[in-house]
Amino acid sequence: MSTDYYTRLEQRRGPQPSVQMLASLARALRLTDQERDYLFQMAGHGVPTRVSEATHVAPALLRVLDRLTDTPALILSNLGETLVQNDLAKALFGDWTSFTGLDRYDAYRWFTRPKERDRYPADDQDRQGRAVVATLRAAYGSMGAKSKAGELVRALSKTSPEFVAVWEEHQVAKRFTDHKTIVHPEVGPIEVDCQTLWTEDQSQLLLVLTAAPRSEAEEKLKLIAVLGPLTRS
Repeated sequence: MSTDYYTRLEQRRGPQPSVQMLASLARALRLTDQERDYLFQMAGHGVPTRVSEATHVAPALLRVLDRLTDTPALILSNLGETLVQNDLAKALFGDWTSFTGLDRYDAYRWFTRPKERDRYPADDQDRQGRAVVATLRAAYGSMGAKSKAGELVRALSKTSPEFVAVWEEHQVAKRFTDHKTIVHPEVGPIEVDCQTLWTEDQSQLLLVLTAAPRSEAEEKLKLIAVLGPLTRS
């Protein structure tokens, strides 16, 4: 961008700048999200989405995760990709970070790997499946059809008629905060509360699972800590 072009923009004498030019200006001027949105609006463009696929773990979330040693915790992307797990989360679920390709995303595994559903009671699997799809639709709405969310939707639409049926219900939600029962293959059902801490851009979250104090579930979490990482076939 030439100095003359920038001057004409400031004086409202130039042509309407492109979206790419505005994005470059926002980065160069180190605008906040709110300032960037205002810039796009003043230039006659729609406000761009703030949500994109997580490419690295947010340092602030990682610092919190490192301090959680007595309860399962993991960092997920808004698409349900597990980025980091602590030892107790691996003992409860297995190592989800070891998956590759589309299998890294829980929505894809849910509809292509039936054994993945075994971590929930049979009478709760339908609700959980709908929640998975609702979360994917929320990400799809904010990220767009050309994003990784769009790729997941297209892949699942080709492979799972069940997914297509649920997708067409158009439910939208972020499902991570919940009270649920997790079924561990060695210690059985464990009732936990799920709480989340999101990054400001909503691209990833810290998910913490806790059991009620002095409950049977708390004792089971202590037991799986001794058993170590869960190995799933």
